[in-house]
Amino acid sequence: MSTSAHAEQQEPNAHNHLHHRTYVELYHHGLYHIKSSALLCAVGLGIPGAIHRRGGAATISDLVANTGVHPAKRSHLRRLMRMLTSFGIFGAGEQRAAAAAADDGESETVYTLTPVSSVLVADDKEASGASSLDMSALLRLLARPSTSVSTFFGLEEWFRDGGTTTLFEMALGVPPWSLTKNDAAYNRAMNEACVVDTSMAMDIMLNDTCRGGGASSIFSGLSSLVDVGGGHGAAAMAITTAFPHMNCSVLDLEQVIIKVPRAGTDHVHSTVQFIAGDMFESIPPTDAVFLKHVLDCWDDDHCVKILQQCKRAIPARDAGGKVIIMNVVVGYGSLDKVVKETQVLFDMYMMRYGGSERDEHEWRKIFSKAGFSDYKITPILGFHSIIEVFP
Repeated sequence: MSTSAHAEQQEPNAHNHLHHRTYVELYHHGLYHIKSSALLCAVGLGIPGAIHRRGGAATISDLVANTGVHPAKRSHLRRLMRMLTSFGIFGAGEQRAAAAAADDGESETVYTLTPVSSVLVADDKEASGASSLDMSALLRLLARPSTSVSTFFGLEEWFRDGGTTTLFEMALGVPPWSLTKNDAAYNRAMNEACVVDTSMAMDIMLNDTCRGGGASSIFSGLSSLVDVGGGHGAAAMAITTAFPHMNCSVLDLEQVIIKVPRAGTDHVHSTVQFIAGDMFESIPPTDAVFLKHVLDCWDDDHCVKILQQCKRAIPARDAGGKVIIMNVVVGYGSLDKVVKETQVLFDMYMMRYGGSERDEHEWRKIFSKAGFSDYKITPILGFHSIIEVFP
């Protein structure tokens, strides 16, 4: 039989091809939860840091020796790395002759860091070229088994229930903001994730001058700003560093503010004022209010109440008053498949709180109900946008 005849015989017809593809996709979607668990495991084992310390390239033998993985799990570690490499989280390069511990003297794959895993390297001041920003705290929050993954176990039951209880409350018995007050580990995980996420987001925002003047146009003319729900002040510190003339304050709940490192440490800018308070009750007077990942935690009615407090705190538009929101605007930004999928996945993630990621029409309705007259959307940072809202 000729090669072409053999190929023709093996080629499925269109109907069979569709069934084959469907069969594979069902497996793919059903198993996708393993991806985040495996990545979380790799970070917990310190694999990105181990690769970095080996000069950016490491074999399984190197990883076993540098991560504390038990030698008996060597073959399992290879399978973990094979999976994560297939998703582009690690790279796989040249083969090296295996060490004595390797199976039967076979060659070993050399694993390298990719852009994704390079931001999961813990900061190592003794190692030259260490990552300047370790984003692993964000991953640990997003994939946290007890407060993220497990909250979706009751999703079907929640959809069948007509009550107002959120997925988070159904799973854990309390709203997330009550849990941050009563569970020190969750409060720490939330704060640490917010710090690293904000640090990266603000770095990109404040250095991006490609769209309409970038940060200069957004913060132009402002002499004061209150970062509402600003946690440990990463955004406020970045803003005051870029705009030293601006007086920045952070308003957040007491359980957050009391955990802020004292002024004078490496982590706190002495010019930022921290205020314990409730954004639903009052916001200090200021030229602008900054809201990063705040409104997507709440339903429309609560968002309107927050924005009404913002409106009371700022001057009229002709005097420079505005609210600056950093959030997802569904449908805005890059048309990249990963960006679009991340927007809707993050919407589902926030749904468990009772919050929502909104499209432009939904944002417009909220702004109008809160008494604002106009807004401007600037896509930035992949799946996020900056929304300037004017009274």
